[in-house]
Amino acid sequence: MYPAPVGHQCPECVKEQKQEFHRPAERVGTTGRGLTLTNLILLSLVGMYVVEVAVGGPGSLVGGPTTPVLVRLGANVGLFQSRGEIVGVATGEWWRLFSAMFLHAGLIHLALNGYALYIVGNVVEQELGRARYFFLYLATGILASAGSYAFGALSIPSVGASGAIFGLFGVFFAYNYSRRHLAFYAARMRTMGVLILLNLVLSFGLRGIIDWRGHVGGLVAGLAGGFAVDGFGQRSARKAIFAAAIGAIVIVAVGLTVWRTSVIRSQFPQVFG
Repeated sequence: MYPAPVGHQCPECVKEQKQEFHRPAERVGTTGRGLTLTNLILLSLVGMYVVEVAVGGPGSLVGGPTTPVLVRLGANVGLFQSRGEIVGVATGEWWRLFSAMFLHAGLIHLALNGYALYIVGNVVEQELGRARYFFLYLATGILASAGSYAFGALSIPSVGASGAIFGLFGVFFAYNYSRRHLAFYAARMRTMGVLILLNLVLSFGLRGIIDWRGHVGGLVAGLAGGFAVDGFGQRSARKAIFAAAIGAIVIVAVGLTVWRTSVIRSQFPQVFG
């Protein structure tokens, strides 16, 4: 037995801890070589912002396009009158829950989200693998959009990748929490916990500017998905458990969307006939 800060450890435990400390990525998965999915997402965000500026005009380069332009390009909004036509998720345009994840309200908005995604996304992708990373990013982003739609203002559009990024924050915190018995993961968990707390304070403090509903929705989905990364019970059932968790996140998103749509349609029968 070796002396430790608390009690003693057996030689086998110390050896295992050293192996996991030096090779944390190999604990869960690898992404392989080539262009990462995170970088592809970043390229798509930049590409869509180029489209925004092209449609909104040169004056939208820094401050972003106008609200009507964002709505035309796919912003997440309940009901909005655009060019004499009523559009929005409540009219059946559910695709806005997805398209809004790739739009941004200005260059600073894009830069902040892009930086956070680059830092956290690449780590999560490396450690979980592309497949699980893809489904987690997509599911948490959709639930973030659904939360924004369900509990946000009816005609104020929401855009940005921050809901999915908060989802990655939750994923990172959760799967490190599951390994907190090792010092490496415990330290990362605490660091991410502080980062999440600071971002939540900022989100609620600037609630007129930042869509805190989307952030909270993404975070909750990320925590659920992160705890399901390793699954439970027998190894043969873990993939199924992870798939079930992703399915549950999507079902909640659909449920919120259906509920909010029914409420809106009952409030505005003259719009829907």
